[in-house]
Amino acid sequence: MQFNDVWIPYGGYWCTPFSAWQGAFATLPPIPFAAEMAARALSERGVAAADIDGLCLGTTVASKHSFYGAPWFAGLAGLGHVSGPTINQACATSVRCLVQAAQELESRSAHTYLAATADRTSNGPHVFYPNPAAPGGSGDSENIVLDSFGHDPYAKSSMLQTAENVAREAGITRVAQDEIALLRYEQYERARADGGAFFKRYMLGPVEIKDARGKKVLATVTGDQGVFPTTAEGLAGLRPVLEGGTVTFGTQTHPADGNAAMLLTSDRDRARALTENGTVDVQLLSYGQARVKKGFMPMAVVPAAQLALDRAGIQANALASITTHTAFAVNDVYLVRELKVDAERMNRHGCSLVWGHPQGPTGLRSIIELIEDLVTLGGGYGLFTGCAAGDSAAAIVLKVSAR
Repeated sequence: MQFNDVWIPYGGYWCTPFSAWQGAFATLPPIPFAAEMAARALSERGVAAADIDGLCLGTTVASKHSFYGAPWFAGLAGLGHVSGPTINQACATSVRCLVQAAQELESRSAHTYLAATADRTSNGPHVFYPNPAAPGGSGDSENIVLDSFGHDPYAKSSMLQTAENVAREAGITRVAQDEIALLRYEQYERARADGGAFFKRYMLGPVEIKDARGKKVLATVTGDQGVFPTTAEGLAGLRPVLEGGTVTFGTQTHPADGNAAMLLTSDRDRARALTENGTVDVQLLSYGQARVKKGFMPMAVVPAAQLALDRAGIQANALASITTHTAFAVNDVYLVRELKVDAERMNRHGCSLVWGHPQGPTGLRSIIELIEDLVTLGGGYGLFTGCAAGDSAAAIVLKVSAR
């Protein structure tokens, strides 16, 4: 799918820090938390509620009252006059939210659209499915987070197994995975220079964690929590998670909590009116989605990326920057080989392999960092691609121009 007139106001996006599993955000209801952050971010950016006439919410882990999804989020965020769909497409949720926004903007059913994403993998629900026909009417149960990671009901394998399958078929060694993991950590550490100035371009902070009554501040979060210090020696000393495998805990992402959101508009002038920097234009150009054979999820990032590039009418060598949802280091090794791109040109400020994976918001943070990286470079074409459950992946291409 190619987009002709979809624009992202520069700076019209935000993300909380990401907090690792059972960290500072573990007890915060994800949708109210995201709504609180959205109201704060819109106020800080001087965007009036009345300016927004379209909205969607991406969330993948069920939480209390999430049945009400986008309308509930909108009301809590001070956007009670607008509503829209609630979207769940596992790790591809962020891209699907942007596609939903783009389609509504190009059809002129909205003019300024908020795509918001929120998830909490900590304390995920334990679900009981009644089954009167079972012995004793015992029914079935499921841990929404852990069981989803651990078993694809169609491919009959875990997500971790898909990475091992790709590593084996594509000849991706343990050494190659360790090298990518170390590079991504070093890139993240470089981005933390100058007090994390790069992250402060878009990351909300400080974020106060309050008690149930909303009065006492229990903790203050100023940056990502749960980033694990990585060294070549440390990676080499880890055992593969699966017997006889190559993937370790150092070469796969970790579950996390957080939220992110982005404004999109139907024309460039509207985007410029909302922007905090009138010298930068950001245009969403295209989208691609792909699916590969059973049990080979990391491979899907390549055909999804290629489809998005084809629709944008450019080649991979024209890209100034690439970001990815790196569920496994295998993903980036495979993408580098197949698209023949430089690993150093990818994820210059880290990726989900380092700062974690709160499902829905993961891709949107990477897309935000893609924009900011392109601004640092003076503009150009950028690609985001990331795998998702069901051996699928989704990608977008955008262009940043300096005026």
